[in-house]
Amino acid sequence: MTHPYPVNVRASDAVTRFWAVLGLITIVFHLGLIFSGLVPNLVARPIHMMLALPWVLVFAAKSRAALVSGVFICAFGVAACLWIALNHSMLGDQYGFLEGAVQIGIALVVLFVVLAAARCAIGWPLPSIAALALAYGLWGQHIPGEFGHSGTPVASFLGTLTIAEGGIWGSLTGVSVNVVAIFVIFGAVLNAGEAGQGFMNLATAAAGRLKGGAAKVSVLSSALFGSISGSASANVASTGAITLPAMIQLGYPKRLAGAVEAVASSGGQIMPPLMGAGAFVMVELTGVPYVEIMAAALLPAILYFLAVWVGINAFAGRHDLPPIVEQDKPGVRDVAITSGFFLIPFAVLLWGMFGAGVTPQYAAAMAILTGIVLIFFDKRLTIDLSRTLDRLKHACLTAGHQVAVIASIILCASIIIGVLSITGLGVKITSLILSGSGGLLWPSLLLTALACLVLGMEVPTTAAYVICVSIAGPALVKLGLDPLQAHLFVFWFALLSTITPPVCGAVFIAAGMVEENWLRVALYAMALGVGLYVIPLGMIANPGLLGLAHAPTFALMSAAKIAVGLVTLSYGIIGRVRTVPRLALVAGGLVLILAPFEDI
Repeated sequence: MTHPYPVNVRASDAVTRFWAVLGLITIVFHLGLIFSGLVPNLVARPIHMMLALPWVLVFAAKSRAALVSGVFICAFGVAACLWIALNHSMLGDQYGFLEGAVQIGIALVVLFVVLAAARCAIGWPLPSIAALALAYGLWGQHIPGEFGHSGTPVASFLGTLTIAEGGIWGSLTGVSVNVVAIFVIFGAVLNAGEAGQGFMNLATAAAGRLKGGAAKVSVLSSALFGSISGSASANVASTGAITLPAMIQLGYPKRLAGAVEAVASSGGQIMPPLMGAGAFVMVELTGVPYVEIMAAALLPAILYFLAVWVGINAFAGRHDLPPIVEQDKPGVRDVAITSGFFLIPFAVLLWGMFGAGVTPQYAAAMAILTGIVLIFFDKRLTIDLSRTLDRLKHACLTAGHQVAVIASIILCASIIIGVLSITGLGVKITSLILSGSGGLLWPSLLLTALACLVLGMEVPTTAAYVICVSIAGPALVKLGLDPLQAHLFVFWFALLSTITPPVCGAVFIAAGMVEENWLRVALYAMALGVGLYVIPLGMIANPGLLGLAHAPTFALMSAAKIAVGLVTLSYGIIGRVRTVPRLALVAGGLVLILAPFEDI
């Protein structure tokens, strides 16, 4: 398992201990919010940002200049967040209107620090978009025509973004504080122990004996790991460190090995029960209960991995891919014991949500405590205090860093969402989409898909989803889509950029790990991941697919029809078929996927 923190920061034991303690504070704070009752939003959310800033501005600094500037920016940001938290009662009475030059200065510091933190965490694209949004909010009244706005007083505009719940401290940040952080901590605790090996052992036992077994192990392990990691790139780096050498050693073409890992890792973000951060953001934006979102997302995710599985079978026939050799398969006892390291916490999580009826974050907190107990044990069920302390340190470092990165993304995206709301720009863009598509659903869907692909090339999946759905979601709903249907459509297409050139993060990482030309890997990945392109369209043509919670029989029948289409399509693209039959298979598969169930 690769470490998520930079080597330069682990230069000394003292430094490592400092960051581990900060990570522990992050864990205790977010768990404490769940068990301590209601904490004012203008206290919890600024402290969440305050805990995140050192990780992205100082911890991840790659040069001395970045370290020095990061320390200064972090100090100003921490001071501003602390001031807001300490003065939350006074600020709450101002209703988003700043009073005096000091408050305006603090607001500007907060906005600048959020942009700087996002830049350090994920690069320039997202903070650049946020900066343009701020410029539009401040000076957009000078733009002629319908895309200008009437203007907002500076004290009101900045105040709404920084001391009210209409911007940085809005509901999206609330999701990061109260839900996403808890599940990130859950994933960090699981991966600090034997759970990662448990994923691999279970997948190897289930699929290793099959033809193309190493590739299928990669699919299963990445689906399991990806559902809690929330990042296709992190998934590739983690599970790929094990699966990619295994595939290469068995004679798999490098381009195929890299493609399998990239496609499987991308699918982890659409696999319930956790779906990374996306499911919880979707809960906030749609108002749909988490359980319903999980049920709606389940069948499409299974269909995606079915298409990947069929594609691997076709490639296995073309390249004569062998199963995993017998001596590399784990024993039954190893599988049973190591699987328990993730099955037990998952069982606690699911029991909490469905049995005890508590909130997802409370159930996750119980699962975290269970996972911490399991960290003490290894697969031989022995306890070693030194090993346990090292695992706990690793969990704290991983949790602190990953919570901070996601917080930086969501805080920055919240600026954009806030400006869209304050200025009414979101409504204007919605009208533009409706008029540009002639009021027709399918052209609007294609425009939205293109926007998701372009935006996803530059920003992480969750941020691309939030921005695109805030702009295009209302238009799709006006054209007749159910809100959850529209959100899942956008979320799936926000993932396209992980495997689609010219910017395909998961492919770049996998190609680098196998030392293969990235474009070759991308072409294989697009063929294997064809479901990512067509299943969202199938959701629109077959809305019953998402109704597993309300009409399970009809949902399963819709899924079966789409499954036949996906198998046909995937085999037509990858299998050994002559040109005319290939075109017929592809066309037939698309018809089955896109034709409404009632018309078949």
